[in-house]
Amino acid sequence: MADFVRLQEKDVKNHRLKAYLAKMSGGGHAPSRTNFADALTGAAGGLLCIFVLLCLTNYTGTPWLMASLGGSCVLVFVVWNAPLSQPRNIIGGHMISAFIGVAMYSLLGSSVISISLAVGLTIFCMALAGVIHPPAGANPIIIILGGYGWSYLIMPVFIGAVIIVIFGLLINNLRQTRKYPQFW
Repeated sequence: MADFVRLQEKDVKNHRLKAYLAKMSGGGHAPSRTNFADALTGAAGGLLCIFVLLCLTNYTGTPWLMASLGGSCVLVFVVWNAPLSQPRNIIGGHMISAFIGVAMYSLLGSSVISISLAVGLTIFCMALAGVIHPPAGANPIIIILGGYGWSYLIMPVFIGAVIIVIFGLLINNLRQTRKYPQFW
């Protein structure tokens, strides 16, 4: 009887492992490619937005741009109708992640632990707040490695996110087939 139970437990473990590994095989279809007009709108939106932020940086000598804003442009101008691309997610996600990044840097400095904790906490807080924005997940890394302080939350984080939303409103709504935002 004991051998039968051990054999049954082994079968259950093997089944679970096979089921787990089977999930990694995919099975769905890849999304279709973006059409030319959407790709062109995305490129123009990203180009103009980053150009303006860089010009403002050069003109004022103050950083108006951070790397994660480039990722936000991809979402806003290419997949404008996705929940992750909406103004609430862009601004909220960037603000939550930047706050956590600066707070963690202030408390623990720059270390493997502070960066890892900050990214994990950022994901947790964005998810609970309902403002998931994947590019914002990079903010704690940028902030902690760069040693930025509390003023970084206003510029470039908040102002940069707002500028992207404004450009999203102006550029996306030029196209008849687009309505941005889907929600505030």
